[in-house]
Amino acid sequence: MSSETHYYIGIDVGTGSARALLVKKDGTAITSSTQDITTWRDPHDHRIFEQSTTDIWSAIGRAVKTCLAESGVKPGDVKGVGFDATCSLAVTDFEGEPVVISKAEGLGEKGERNIILWADHRAEKEAELINGTGSVVLDYFGGKMSLEMDFPKILWLKNTMSPAHFSRCQFFDLPDYLTYRATRDSTRSRCSVTCKCSFIPESGWQANFFEKIGLGQLVTEEYRQMGGENGNVLAAGLPVGKGLSKRAAEELCLVEGTPVGSGLIDAYAGWLGTVAARYKENGKLSDVVPSLKESQHRLAAVAGTSTCHLVQSPEGVFVNGVWGPYKDAVFRGWWMNEGGQSSTGQLIDFILTTHPAYPKLVEQGKEEQKNIHTVLQELLEKLRVESGVESLTELTKDLHIYPDFHGNRSPIADPRMRGSIVGLELDSGLTDLAKRYNVTLEAIALQTRHIVDEMNIKGHSITSIYMSGGQAKNIALMQLFANACSMPVVLPFEHSGAVVLGAAMLGRFAAEASAKGAKGIDSEQQGEALWNIMVEMTPPGTVVPPKATEKEKRLLEAKYKIFREQIEIQTRWRKEMEEAAK
Repeated sequence: MSSETHYYIGIDVGTGSARALLVKKDGTAITSSTQDITTWRDPHDHRIFEQSTTDIWSAIGRAVKTCLAESGVKPGDVKGVGFDATCSLAVTDFEGEPVVISKAEGLGEKGERNIILWADHRAEKEAELINGTGSVVLDYFGGKMSLEMDFPKILWLKNTMSPAHFSRCQFFDLPDYLTYRATRDSTRSRCSVTCKCSFIPESGWQANFFEKIGLGQLVTEEYRQMGGENGNVLAAGLPVGKGLSKRAAEELCLVEGTPVGSGLIDAYAGWLGTVAARYKENGKLSDVVPSLKESQHRLAAVAGTSTCHLVQSPEGVFVNGVWGPYKDAVFRGWWMNEGGQSSTGQLIDFILTTHPAYPKLVEQGKEEQKNIHTVLQELLEKLRVESGVESLTELTKDLHIYPDFHGNRSPIADPRMRGSIVGLELDSGLTDLAKRYNVTLEAIALQTRHIVDEMNIKGHSITSIYMSGGQAKNIALMQLFANACSMPVVLPFEHSGAVVLGAAMLGRFAAEASAKGAKGIDSEQQGEALWNIMVEMTPPGTVVPPKATEKEKRLLEAKYKIFREQIEIQTRWRKEMEEAAK
């Protein structure tokens, strides 16, 4: 490889794996490597999800070394590194050593399990306390702070740890831990502190909020446990510290001082890696080169275990049950809203694997050498033809699933919501499994419409959906998104590549900013420079237009009405049962 070629590495830490991607300046992927990471569950408490920064950093090291070995790229030719990760809470002491957050492993001691994963729901009481304060902080979280965010978890630790153990803790949103581990600089990212840690536009940390919820010591100690005072945060991609530390460089087989960009939450990296794409329709590439202004009409849906829905706007838009608006989360001077579904890919897996016919489905897939989703779609199409109906929506018109098996993130913001299935028959075979699978996809699409509708009602103007994540390869689901939301869905160049490409863009931005000595660049310069990088590095996507017949449109509209009614019914039933239990 030529020493004159510049390369960048993006590192993405998802729920189950860490991935490194080596790219050229134009975004061309050279090679990638994915390594599994461990999640610990509690067999007696379904709310618990725990991970380890030691395990994750080891996986990152293996992934980066594999990329270098397979590509032949020299460490000195890697000019920048960027990180994204799930919005999980990582806890260390002030020397950077892991502090255990698990009751099962010695809470507060040094040890392995020091991450409370985003999906962990142990802090329900703490979230209820926070949401009862009426703080201005809540205005920027759709009116309610989710128990999946950092401060309910920090408050749980405060209530559960000894005071001595709690006082020696540093708290990081996971993307910020990774840049800290890479650079030994504790500067936090604007994305993480604003979107998950109650850092308010213009005024920063809110002392009254922390004192109300029982975390006054954070204020007394000048937010040392959160990285320091209000100014110690960076916008996306700006260089962190002096780049890779000597130790991190050795662990990753890179060069000490290589610029490291301020990180992003994984969903925001997915936004970065998709919304600047031009797209192909009928094999032809659109002539339109998107502008930063166009980004406000493009919703990014980052769909894996869960789904995040992100849209940017030049002014703050307040939407009940939708997080934000977050100022400067990615671009200085722009605002971001974030909707979400707590369980989507996870829900599809659950519906399949818990059905009595699942072993038979797996067996048939092996026999036919087909993916189980392909087997299900072929069976559904056969049933549609045999039934003489126009669409799969008509085939399953009397079967309804409400999808909040793991609570509702948006737009209801109620972790107590639960799933339901209406229209069951005495059928435990593959036919029943296929139908349940189809209505699960429908429910996920209808809930996406619910979120988009609420955003647009309150002031957004979303006209298209840009997908990334594992669900983007499920074409039947993508067509349901387009049909249910009545707008085109743009698929990425690679279903799993957009998020880690977004991280690589951060590495390039950090390298170019470092070369210019541009850490203090103004809002306009940061936005223009980062958007240009996005346009240059994002490969074209493929558009899936809406194509429902008039009859299917009517059926989907009826299903959407029923979907909304299920929310009202469940809420009413829960109140009635609570009254009866008094």
